[in-house]
Amino acid sequence: MKNFVVKTIANAGALAVAIWLLQDITLTGDNTGRKTLTLILVALLFGLVNFVVKPVVKLLTLPLFILTLGLITLVVNALMLMLTSWLAGVVGLNFHVEGFWTAVLGGLIISVVSWALNVVLPDED
Repeated sequence: MKNFVVKTIANAGALAVAIWLLQDITLTGDNTGRKTLTLILVALLFGLVNFVVKPVVKLLTLPLFILTLGLITLVVNALMLMLTSWLAGVVGLNFHVEGFWTAVLGGLIISVVSWALNVVLPDED
């Protein structure tokens, strides 16, 4: 359970950094508390997408992973971020990613920040 909470916090922090750095990734809300709740819910949704959908996509694109020496990971991460944006819109969360290249850069930022936060935060169950 603790590991789940740590990963959700890391996802939320990484998403917050991407929102802060890129103007085409937006999170809107009435006040800071509403934005924080939305960010946590989007982080949960992003974690769910990465847990359920990403392994299937990686398996289906395995030849491309080998051919591109793993660079297709940037595209897969961008697609997962765009899927999260679409699902957030479906469930009524105010999170939006505008465009594929913004999603590629956002996915790169989220990957680096999430990795750094997972190194710093405790990882015990």
